[in-house]
Amino acid sequence: MRGFRFFAVGSAVLAYMLAALGSWVRINEAGMSCPDWPLCHGVLVPSMANGVLWEWSHRLIALLLGPMILGVIVTGWRVRERVAGVVPTLAALGAAFIGQVLVGGVTIHLSNSPASVVAHWGMAMLLLTTLTTLAILSVVAPQAGSRMAPGDGSPAAALALAAAGAFVTMCIGAFVSSSHAGLACTTFPACNGTLLGSNDLQLAQMLHRLAAGIFFVLALFASWSAMRSGSARVGAFARLGLILTILQICLGIANVVWSLPMVLREAHAANAGLTFLAFVVAAVLAVVDRFEERSVLFERGLSSGSAVYAAPRR
Repeated sequence: MRGFRFFAVGSAVLAYMLAALGSWVRINEAGMSCPDWPLCHGVLVPSMANGVLWEWSHRLIALLLGPMILGVIVTGWRVRERVAGVVPTLAALGAAFIGQVLVGGVTIHLSNSPASVVAHWGMAMLLLTTLTTLAILSVVAPQAGSRMAPGDGSPAAALALAAAGAFVTMCIGAFVSSSHAGLACTTFPACNGTLLGSNDLQLAQMLHRLAAGIFFVLALFASWSAMRSGSARVGAFARLGLILTILQICLGIANVVWSLPMVLREAHAANAGLTFLAFVVAAVLAVVDRFEERSVLFERGLSSGSAVYAAPRR
């Protein structure tokens, strides 16, 4: 179990670092700073000038992530009979990893076109979701064979919807960034005096803002649902997600007001991934809680001759 936990948690951390660095490579326009592969300018460790640091570091983490994911699959398969949810999540991990590799190749072939960048980012987030789920399962370890408790009062659906809202908002944001539409609208909240802008780039920017507004509403509702559920750990991650959502909106506004300073663009990209992850973690923990509640109900029913038992509030 320790090996599974090591590989799962380590892979999730590396996957987040890889996604954040990928965004920074794009933001710093360093995607072609290493024109060859697997070497960079013909050497293993090149000079780190002119954006090479970003691209080389991104390649290094990607190289480390591959063996870590293999370790997750091997060790996860070994504990499949002990931990609930491992097998389907491992299957999703394999599909997401293959998809990310294929999309990455297409992205290079299309010279980082906006559509390919969106697909690449989306697959990266799906890969991160599966690894994060496995990391949670490796730590919490819900008992295999247990059944899910009734969903009454569970915030899992609301939290999953908030995570989906963050995912859509990030994908639109990736399109805006890769299309160089970050300053297509130089005013806030309207776009240079119009509601949706007057050209395609302005429309993309305003759709991103609209998606962010919808996501904020979803985050509010999900956090409220999580706090009402009584689960301390679910509520904590939901509150963290809401705080990060507010910070993300503030970073977005600041980027427009101050004309996209590099440090704010990088912070906006990194915080987007953290915001998404907070709601993913909260949603997974809410589902795990339902497994644990059913296990408590079953065990207490065996000892008392009755299955009527209120699961403890966390």
